[in-house]
Amino acid sequence: MMNSVQDIERAILQLPKPELRALRRWFDALEEEMWDQEFEEDVHAGRLDRFAQQALADLSAGRCTTL
Repeated sequence: MMNSVQDIERAILQLPKPELRALRRWFDALEEEMWDQEFEEDVHAGRLDRFAQQALADLSAGRCTTL
């Protein structure tokens, strides 16, 4: 049983390239999902409110440009 980061690293180094690519895709998807969840938690907790308020104030003051 793997019980350390070093064990996992050694196992990854033994993977054939196709399996390594599959692992990379899986890990990328996992990271995206975790980031999305953290972002949602931050939104619901109000941690981004001041950024939204500043953006709206900048828009109202004409300090924004159309992309």
